[in-house]
Amino acid sequence: MNPAVMPTYARADVMFERGEGAHLYDTEGRKYLDFATGIATASLGHAHPHLVEAIQRQAGILIHTSNLFRIKEQERLAERLVANSFADTVFFGNSGAEANECAIKTARRYHYANGEPERYRIITFENCFHGRTLATIAATGQAKVLEGFGPKVEGFDQVPLGDLAALQAAIGPETAAIMVEPWQGEGGIVPLPDGFMMELRRICDDNGLLLILDEVQSGMGRTGRLLAHEWEGVTPDIVSLGKGIAGGFPVGACLATEEAAKGMVAGTHGSTYGGNPLGMAAANAVMDVVQEPGTLERIEQMGERLMGRLDEVRQRNDSVIEEVRGKGLLIGMKCKVPNMDVVNAMRAQGVLVVPAGDNVVRFLPPLTIGEAEIDEAVAALEEVCRDLGQ
Repeated sequence: MNPAVMPTYARADVMFERGEGAHLYDTEGRKYLDFATGIATASLGHAHPHLVEAIQRQAGILIHTSNLFRIKEQERLAERLVANSFADTVFFGNSGAEANECAIKTARRYHYANGEPERYRIITFENCFHGRTLATIAATGQAKVLEGFGPKVEGFDQVPLGDLAALQAAIGPETAAIMVEPWQGEGGIVPLPDGFMMELRRICDDNGLLLILDEVQSGMGRTGRLLAHEWEGVTPDIVSLGKGIAGGFPVGACLATEEAAKGMVAGTHGSTYGGNPLGMAAANAVMDVVQEPGTLERIEQMGERLMGRLDEVRQRNDSVIEEVRGKGLLIGMKCKVPNMDVVNAMRAQGVLVVPAGDNVVRFLPPLTIGEAEIDEAVAALEEVCRDLGQ
């Protein structure tokens, strides 16, 4: 590995030089089927013509100004997100972690604006993942992400997922919000228990708390709805987006109701690159595709096909696979063998997948994936299970 690059990742010794659709090609000329998509980030696959054209066109016109001025593409994307969601207003940053930072600050500032600055604590859930900044690793709360980074940022309380009694006990006079992923992504594609999100909404309403949903991995069409919480019919106060929102260009977004965001006035938050013309052109191009009639329905259908085919493999290889779970094209396969054995063996078969917590392998193909590519990935998994099961 190159010593010039800080070794914060255990990188596979593969280097890609180009991509097309659902495929990547490495520097040795080998072709891979990409069911990792940069961890649910290359949402339209690689070199999608509409996304490429939008970025090229905008790069030739104007790349960056500043949020000291109005930005046409930013206003357009904000209006589209507001028109198609619960939100009234949007802040743009560069990543999901920044979107979560904004969500945390928005929740704290809301209570400050209400004359209750002592309400700053946020309840999160075991096995969650909210980012790599000092505040978001504190929100995540896992020892492996906190170790070595000094005192944990104050203001986060964690309870077991699904434990309403523990949640109620954790609420105190300093509690400001509850923050949760509709599907725990890094945690292993773990869904919220049935009815749990509705209970969270009720508890927030009863206690004057804000409900923050981290949709960095589950949002922007990944589950077959623009935002995953739509499946539950629950209205949040704040939602964070990132990853696939701009198809691989670094963009994050914090969506909020007007009431929740009332404390976020001029000077309270900012971002140098956030919402710049180039990033917004990319995100608007992704929004164009996601909003095409039939796109979300097709994502749901392709997800059902992939889930069904994976479960068929599980039934034939129950010594290797324990469970298949997910929604749309956000799918996790819990393994009975080490998940990295499956990840590495799939890569040897020419298919890229992603590990996660709970000994899970994630299948995160482009939202544009087709039936033939799904069948190709499943055939590779069958070979891997045959080898690992012996």
